[in-house]
Amino acid sequence: MKELRDGFTTGSCAAAAALAACLWQQDGFCPDAVELEVPGGKIYRPDIVPHEDGSCGIFKDSGDDPDITNGMEVVSKVELLEGDGPVEFFAGEGVGIITQPGLKIPVGEAAINPVPREMIEAAVRSVFGSRAARVTVSIPGGREVAQKTFNPRLGIEGGLSVLGTTGVLRPMSLEALRDSMFVELQMRVSQGYKRLAFTFGNQGENALQTVGCDLPVIQVSNEIGYMLDSAKELGVEYLLVSGHPGKMTKIAAGIMQTHSATADGRRESIITQLALMGAPQELCGQVYGCVTTDSAAEFIHAAGYDAVWDRIASAARDYMRFRVRDEIAIDVLVTDYAGNVMGKCLMKPEGKEND
Repeated sequence: MKELRDGFTTGSCAAAAALAACLWQQDGFCPDAVELEVPGGKIYRPDIVPHEDGSCGIFKDSGDDPDITNGMEVVSKVELLEGDGPVEFFAGEGVGIITQPGLKIPVGEAAINPVPREMIEAAVRSVFGSRAARVTVSIPGGREVAQKTFNPRLGIEGGLSVLGTTGVLRPMSLEALRDSMFVELQMRVSQGYKRLAFTFGNQGENALQTVGCDLPVIQVSNEIGYMLDSAKELGVEYLLVSGHPGKMTKIAAGIMQTHSATADGRRESIITQLALMGAPQELCGQVYGCVTTDSAAEFIHAAGYDAVWDRIASAARDYMRFRVRDEIAIDVLVTDYAGNVMGKCLMKPEGKEND
């Protein structure tokens, strides 16, 4: 199978463009290219496009990932302010604004995620130290392209999000993704591990570390159904499945491929369990009006129904046990981004479910 080529995220593009804009101001000429180490450890060396207003652009190369922003220009403008101070972030043309609570960035802020912000700030600091600055990120044409994404449903208006956690965009060919996950699972089993942890991504793995998980952790992305099938095939005996309620609520509805383009059902899953608890209709209506599970969790906590996350964990576990025909013992944790356990469904030592 052809080896797929990695690309770089919009966050890497914005950070490298910001670095070029800073060097231009410092040296008096725009560099043809810059070099930047991204959080994933790779070196990014993009060509720079200078603009008359002193901003710098980079045309995004997504590698072999079928990314909707491949080939689009990401532009950063850096304005130095008087004295020392913070680096502030603003949305230019084609970058969205957060309009709903529950995302990683507060309402009213530019839709530039935390890791890209850290990368951009590091780029500015590497040239100008502690100097205060304003960074405006633009993606020309982003407003139109964003209509083809889930940004409008997430309350991000006016454009695209600047994303990335490692800075590297890895190809998401489904076949390649499944192959790589199966190889990792097979490797762990061949090493003698029959007890494993599944989670969905980097944040889920960090959460497992926070709660003290000592099992080998495998990231399953959106392919929980496929990976459960694979675990059964390879003779895995026990799984701790842990993740954010955004994923777990889908599994609790029987959805075994959790990509947003495939299925949703998060609100419906939560409301079903709330109704079974006798929750008031007002709370169910508030949850139905939420675009994220994080914002739903705020209403649920305020109303005193946090136990719903235990029910979500139990429902998710039931569907996963059915998927593997009870041939794998399964525990479930629902965790937030900080690694706090919101809900759980765990087995007693003798194999019976805890109340």
